[in-house]
Amino acid sequence: MARVRGVSCVCLLLGAALFACLDADAQNTVTVSQQASGVLVKTATDVLRLTVCSPTVVHVVASPDGSAQDATPKQPWLTGACTPGKFTLTMPKETPTATADNHPGRMNDAVVDTGEIKILISLDWGNLEFQDEQGHRILQEFQDEPRRYQPVTMNGEQLYAVKERFHPQVREALYGLGQHQNGVFNYRGATLNLAQINTSVTIPLMVSTQGYGLFWNTAAASSFDNRFATELKLSANAAHAIDYYFLYGPEIDQIVHQYRSMTGHAPLYGEWAYGFFQSKDRYQSSDELLSVAKEYRDAHVPMDVLVQDWYWWVRQGDPEFRPDAYPDVPGLLDKLHAEHVHAMLSVWAMMDTKSKNYQEMSSEGLTIPGTTDYDATNPAAGKFYWDHLVGKEFAQGWDAFWLDSSEPEVAYPHGGESDATLADKKLFLGNGALYTNLFPLMHTGNVYTNWRATTDKKRVFILTRSGFAGDQRYAATTWSGDVYSTFQSFVRQVPAGLNFALSGMPYWTTDIAGYGPPLARDTHDPEYQELYARWYEFGVFCPIFRTHGHRANNENEVFSYEPITPLLINYDKLRYRMLPYIYSLAWKVTSEDGTIMRPLVMDWRTDRKVWNIGDEFMFGPDLLVSPVTEEGAKERSVYLPPAASWYDFWTGKQIAGDQRISASAPLERIPVYVKAGSILPLGPVVDYAGQHPEAPIELRIYRGANAAFDLYEDQGDTYNYEKGKHSEIPIQWNDATGTLTIGSRRGTFPGIVKDRKFEVVLVHEGHGAGPDASEHADREVSYSGTEQSVRMK
Repeated sequence: MARVRGVSCVCLLLGAALFACLDADAQNTVTVSQQASGVLVKTATDVLRLTVCSPTVVHVVASPDGSAQDATPKQPWLTGACTPGKFTLTMPKETPTATADNHPGRMNDAVVDTGEIKILISLDWGNLEFQDEQGHRILQEFQDEPRRYQPVTMNGEQLYAVKERFHPQVREALYGLGQHQNGVFNYRGATLNLAQINTSVTIPLMVSTQGYGLFWNTAAASSFDNRFATELKLSANAAHAIDYYFLYGPEIDQIVHQYRSMTGHAPLYGEWAYGFFQSKDRYQSSDELLSVAKEYRDAHVPMDVLVQDWYWWVRQGDPEFRPDAYPDVPGLLDKLHAEHVHAMLSVWAMMDTKSKNYQEMSSEGLTIPGTTDYDATNPAAGKFYWDHLVGKEFAQGWDAFWLDSSEPEVAYPHGGESDATLADKKLFLGNGALYTNLFPLMHTGNVYTNWRATTDKKRVFILTRSGFAGDQRYAATTWSGDVYSTFQSFVRQVPAGLNFALSGMPYWTTDIAGYGPPLARDTHDPEYQELYARWYEFGVFCPIFRTHGHRANNENEVFSYEPITPLLINYDKLRYRMLPYIYSLAWKVTSEDGTIMRPLVMDWRTDRKVWNIGDEFMFGPDLLVSPVTEEGAKERSVYLPPAASWYDFWTGKQIAGDQRISASAPLERIPVYVKAGSILPLGPVVDYAGQHPEAPIELRIYRGANAAFDLYEDQGDTYNYEKGKHSEIPIQWNDATGTLTIGSRRGTFPGIVKDRKFEVVLVHEGHGAGPDASEHADREVSYSGTEQSVRMK
């Protein structure tokens, strides 16, 4: 018998089970027992199961009676179950366990130690506290009834509306949770509804500058609430239990890696998908598509993808094109492919009730009752959707699919309700209240899995208006939805995209200069031309570079925006020059769970100066991009984070880091800075990706620190890279000795350029600056795959 804070406590060791209990007369009875799968905690109000999935990942499930194993019976967003790992459970002693920055009263705790983190379980209250191995508090549940359950009846099923309450740290910033249009970057002090709607996408992963992530493990409509500074509430409208994963980094890249390990890794797109997507609402015939393709090729303006938006169909939901406008679709695609133009087709989950496919699917119970959408959670419906619609288009030769309205919308004709539309529906998977946010994941999954089963010769590319956890494993890029064509809307896109990246999602894009309605803009309007130029400059540095929108004069090509057309073409060419850099970063997304569009907090997490900077980001590890989102601006304030120094990309001027500067930003310039200790590989100006693989690559070296870069190459398409058919060339810069080492090539593939030239440029003011190839390289290196070192100074 031991006395802990004046309460009788008996500890019994029974076989492998360690069991502790408080006196039954105590106000709050909490028991903690070790089980084979983890730790079981019983309180006066609930039963909690804590499973150690890895030294840095912990799964927490709690319900009033402990009968529920998860928040929902099925969790298709997860790619595998949590496998219980090793840990130790220690019961409290007479001496306090609190450290200097712990809550002073935490002396009566059981401690779960994973080797990387500790979880303290209060034997007074039953709340949890997460600490690092040094005993520093990371996150703490509320002391008084941290977990709450309100019985509710949803679609005839008895469930709970659940709420989990935490104490955030005084100095802490919070991010992620998908893509939202409130203009907020740091969600500390904010609220969010986590339900799918056009322009707002729910990904239930939150990350913190404290070095942890919380994955709210449910697809139910939920909310995030931090209005009161000392209280962080996560709630779900419908659940069997509270269910979340605690992920410890402490770096955000490590948290993203853990998230993708749980929900799936992102495959690599074809190299063409990192080029330019030309689109508008909408091209109305084969002749118009061919005319646009010819205009780009004749002018030698780079473009890789041409997009056919909606109303190509006879009836929405059926695969037939309007014969008057599209008399020979396979022939159209053959002509585009002959010009090295890929083609993307818009296909909707919503169907015309008069379409053959809708009528047959409805009669077979493959649609969602009360909607005109097929039931994407039903495998049979997913197969039907592919076999009778998307697969038929794929067989014609389309290279990518645009899954529009994937929240989904449920009304026909268009323009119906689009907010948490599945909450009151019955799905094949189960109660729509439990799976409200799930549709976009299952929708993209149906297309991806059927595509992959059809061929491995063409990589999947899917564009979708909504998404959910796990979407990245289905080759899905989310765009920010039908946003307005205004500067007010533009400024909100940057933090929206950055939080999407912090939600573990690698691929994101926007309609450059907005979709338009109800304010359709004219490409000849000088005010709109300014907006288009600024948004286009930003688009060049997004993971996927794409223009789209409805314009008053029905034009949206770069040639439509005179007098700024030369500006647009110059930025388009810069994007293509950066393809060796971008494609290598894309490989890191696939091979190492990397992130291309990087909020500053990812690389400077402990620098509080970056916590609220949602209008700058790193494009890869080397380029600092600062979009100009203010109308009429000629300069903008830019924070240069701590680094050896920074280089102005446009001038080559070297500038000290850890300071805020006023950057010159005339209309033709988006402020871009390169971190000292960078190697930037730039290719030739081409009309399309992969046009001249044998061309020399310019290696720009930004001195001031050591640098390294792995140049990735493969066949540009097919899934042979999954079979090891790819190569990397490791490149290193030793700043102290001025030595560039191009290492031995790792790997090979059919068609590899075995011998190539590198043109090495040591950047300084006026030399190696701007988008154009340097006229005079400092050294030319002939490379045949074996290691070479050259002394540059």
